[in-house]
Amino acid sequence: MARILIVEDEMLIAMMLQDIVSDLGHQPVGPVMRLEPALDAALRDDFDLAILDLNLAGKQSFPIADRLLDRGIPFFFATGYGRDGLTDGYRDLPVVQKPYDAYQIALMLRDLTGDRV
Repeated sequence: MARILIVEDEMLIAMMLQDIVSDLGHQPVGPVMRLEPALDAALRDDFDLAILDLNLAGKQSFPIADRLLDRGIPFFFATGYGRDGLTDGYRDLPVVQKPYDAYQIALMLRDLTGDRV
């Protein structure tokens, strides 16, 4: 079981992600809904991987991604912009495009954790 940080500013989507993560046998951490608290969580909290919404109330989550990369914590972006929303330096990172379903999240978590779907 992995502890998974959920960074998502839309409450309904965050709740859906919590349910998906729980249903897959993992423990959700959060959700964290704004950039500044997410930056703190990325630096201090104890979790195994993260799901990052790209746009948090108009602010991009790239600084959070940088902290996770520095800590060696795997993550993926979940965004309606898809890979096109990622800027240079981030384009090779994992991304799931919204709208997504539980199976897509399960596949990405499997890829990051090595667990079976």
